[in-house]
Amino acid sequence: MKDNIEIHGLSFRPYISQAQIAEKIAEIGQQVSRDYKGKSPLFLAVLNGAFMFAADLIRACEIDCAISFIRLASYDGLNSSGEVKTVIGLQDEDVKGKDVVIIEDIVDTGQTMAHFVPQLEEMGPASVAIASFLVKREALESDVDIKYVGFEIPNRFVIGYGLDYDGLGRNIPDIYQLAD
Repeated sequence: MKDNIEIHGLSFRPYISQAQIAEKIAEIGQQVSRDYKGKSPLFLAVLNGAFMFAADLIRACEIDCAISFIRLASYDGLNSSGEVKTVIGLQDEDVKGKDVVIIEDIVDTGQTMAHFVPQLEEMGPASVAIASFLVKREALESDVDIKYVGFEIPNRFVIGYGLDYDGLGRNIPDIYQLAD
């Protein structure tokens, strides 16, 4: 990992290494493979942040599966805006009777999933589970059942591995935390 990095004038310090990320995703992939053995779940990746986690997670799964993408927007700069907007939806995907695993980059307030999961359940899937790379438990404002958790982190802003700050930092292979 590099030392502190700067993006848009803010300093970020190393937090979770690429090696730790790879190890955790392998564990989650094994768990998902066990849980869905004999099934073919539909992974539903939330863009833009979850694209790296989604790619690595489905490669770590040893089961038949499909993937589709949605885009839900709830961030404004460093903070959750409190509003959830569906930017790209499920127009071309039939989820009725399917086991669906939502792949999220980060769950902090939980508002995005609290808004989206009921909408998804109205479409009649066989089951819905959430896999989130990062979870900020102390920031949760909604009761959200997250079945697969990569890392629980404190309520601090992070970038890297798909997560950005105003568009930059997604390509960093490690996770960096906003420095004091």
